[in-house]
Amino acid sequence: MNDNLMVKEATYPARFMSKLTMGLPMSEYARKLVTPFNIVAAILLTVGLPLIGLRFWQGLATVTHASNEYPWSILLGWGLFSGVPLSGTGYVMATAVYIFGFRKYHPLVRLGVLTGFMGYLFAVIYLLIDIGRPWRIYYPMAVSFGPTSVLFLVAWHVATYLTVQLLEFSPAILEWIQARRTRKWAILITVAMTIAGVILSTLHQSALGALFLMAPGKLHPLWYSAFIPVFFFISSIYAGLCMVIAVSTIGARYLREKADDQFLENLDELTVGLGKAACIVMFVYFALRMIGVAHDDNWGLLLSSSYGYWFLAEVLLFVLLPCIVLTVGVKRDDARIVRAGAFHAIAGVVLTRLNISILMFNWNLPGHFQAIVPPAREVAIVLSIITLHVLIFRWILNRMPVMREDPAYLEDGH
Repeated sequence: MNDNLMVKEATYPARFMSKLTMGLPMSEYARKLVTPFNIVAAILLTVGLPLIGLRFWQGLATVTHASNEYPWSILLGWGLFSGVPLSGTGYVMATAVYIFGFRKYHPLVRLGVLTGFMGYLFAVIYLLIDIGRPWRIYYPMAVSFGPTSVLFLVAWHVATYLTVQLLEFSPAILEWIQARRTRKWAILITVAMTIAGVILSTLHQSALGALFLMAPGKLHPLWYSAFIPVFFFISSIYAGLCMVIAVSTIGARYLREKADDQFLENLDELTVGLGKAACIVMFVYFALRMIGVAHDDNWGLLLSSSYGYWFLAEVLLFVLLPCIVLTVGVKRDDARIVRAGAFHAIAGVVLTRLNISILMFNWNLPGHFQAIVPPAREVAIVLSIITLHVLIFRWILNRMPVMREDPAYLEDGH
C-alpha cells in the first residue's frame, strides 16, 4: 500500500507537467513554441515589459503624457473605458443561458465568461500601471470609504465582479485539474453568481459613464449628455454580444482542434442569433444617442464644425452602419455577414470610448491634438499588455474545456 502511495505521489508531478505541455515531451513542446506569432509576441514583450518596470521605478511621467488636463491616457482610454464594455461578454451570455433559459447558447457561455474575466483582469492591470501611487490601490477597498464617489463604486464593483467571474469560470478550471467534488459545489453557485454578475455589471458599466457627468464643461457638448451612464450601459450589452461573436470566430478559426463538434456545428446558428440580439440593442442605442442630441438641443452643432462631422461619422458609420450590416446578415441567415458587422460594431465601441475619454475631452484647449498624441513608450506598453492578454487567453483555450465539453463530466450537467 505504501509502495502504491509512493508511486502515486511520484507520478503526480508528471501528470501535471503533461497537462501544462498538452501531453507532449518537453523538447517537442519547446519546438512548437517557435512560431512567427510567438516570435513577434516575444519582441513586443521584450520592449514593453522593461518599460512597465521603468514606469514603476521612475514614475508615470516617464512613459505617458497624461496630465491634469488630460487624465485619461490610452492606458485607460483603451484598457479601461474600451476594455470594460468589450468584457460584457460574461454577463450577457450567463444571463441569456442561466436566467432567461436560452440553453442552446450554452456552448458559448464559458468562452463568454472567460473573455469577460480576462478583460476585467487586464483592465485592472492597465489601471494599476496608470495610477500615480499604485501601492495604495487597496485604499478604496479597505481604508478610504467614499460611498458617494463614482470611483469608489467602480473600484468596488470591478474588484467584486472579477471575483464573481472567476467563480463562474471555476468549473472549467476544476475539470482541468480533475477536482470533481469541488466542481459540484462550483456548479451549485452558478445561478447565484450570474445574478450577482448582472447586478454588478449594470452598476459599474453605467458608473464609468457617470464619471463624465462631473465634467460637463470639459467634454464636447455632442458627446456630453445627462444620459451618458445609460449610453455606456446599453453599448456594453451589444459590445458583449459582438465580442462573443468575434472571439468564437477567432477561436474556431485558429484553435479548431480545441473545440468539439457541438461548438463547431452550431456556431453559425448561434452567431446569427447573437447578431439578432445585437442589432436590436444597437438600434435602441442609436435612437438614444439621437434623443440625447435632441434633449440638449445640439442639432445646430452637427453641421457647424469638424466636431459635428466627426460625431456624425461616429454614429452613422460606426453605430448605424454595422447595425444595418448585422440586420442584413440576420435576414439572410448568413453568419459571415453577421461576423463582419460584429467586428465593425466592436471598432465603433472602441472609437466612441476613445472619443469620450481622450479625443473630445478638453477639446477646446490650445494645442489639444498635439497633447493627446501618445508617446511611443506608452504605445509600446499597451501593445505588450495586449500581447500578454492574447498569450494567456490562448494558453487557457489550449488546455481547459472552454470550447468543448469534457466527456468525463457530461453526465453531471453544467
